[in-house]
Amino acid sequence: MFEQLLALGFRRSSSMIYKPQCPHCTACLPIRLEIDEFKLSKRQKRTLKNNQDLNWKIVDHKTDEQYALYERYVNTRHADGPMFPATPEQYDSFATASWTQPLFIELSIDDKLIGVAVTDVLPNSLSAIYSYFDPDEHKRSLGSLLILLQTKIAKMMQKQFLYLGYQIDESRKMNYKRDYRPHQILTHSGWVTEIEIKNISK
Repeated sequence: MFEQLLALGFRRSSSMIYKPQCPHCTACLPIRLEIDEFKLSKRQKRTLKNNQDLNWKIVDHKTDEQYALYERYVNTRHADGPMFPATPEQYDSFATASWTQPLFIELSIDDKLIGVAVTDVLPNSLSAIYSYFDPDEHKRSLGSLLILLQTKIAKMMQKQFLYLGYQIDESRKMNYKRDYRPHQILTHSGWVTEIEIKNISK
C-alpha cells in the first residue's frame, strides 16, 4: 500500500505518511527516476571517478556512529533551518518506522564513516528518505554520490523506480534533483518526463 501511495505523491516521515496540500501552491513536485532509463551525466561520471577510493556497504540498523555524523552535518550545514539543533529523537523520526525497516547505505574511507543514505525498500522501488555526510568532505559531492549509489543498488535489486522525494524549483537546497535524468515529475496528468512537461506547457 505504501508503494501505491508513493506513486500518488505521498512520502514517509517516521511511521506517518503525508502529502503537502497547500492552497494556491504546487511548488512541491514528487520526482522519481526510472532505473533502466537513467543515464549518467558527465558531471556524475566525474563524481564516481573522484570517489573510487571510498567504500560502501548496506546495514539494516542505525548506529551511534551514524547519529554522530548526522548531528555534525545538521549543526554545520543546516544551522539556519528547522532541523537545528540535531537530536537523537529527530534522527529517529525519519530513520525508523513501526511498519517498515529502512536500509542505511554507508560511505567510508579508511574505516571512517563519511556519508549515509537512509533508504526505504519497496517491492518495485527504492525511496530515498534522507542523506547526510561529513561537512569536511563537501568537495567530493557526497550528496550526489549517495543518490548515484541508490540508483546502482536499485538496479542490483531489479527495482523499477527510485523515488527522490519532492522537487522544489525555487529552493536552492531542493532543486538539485532535476540533475538526474531522465526523471519523471508527478503532475495533474500523472507521471510525465521533462520532455512531456515542455510539450504540455506549449
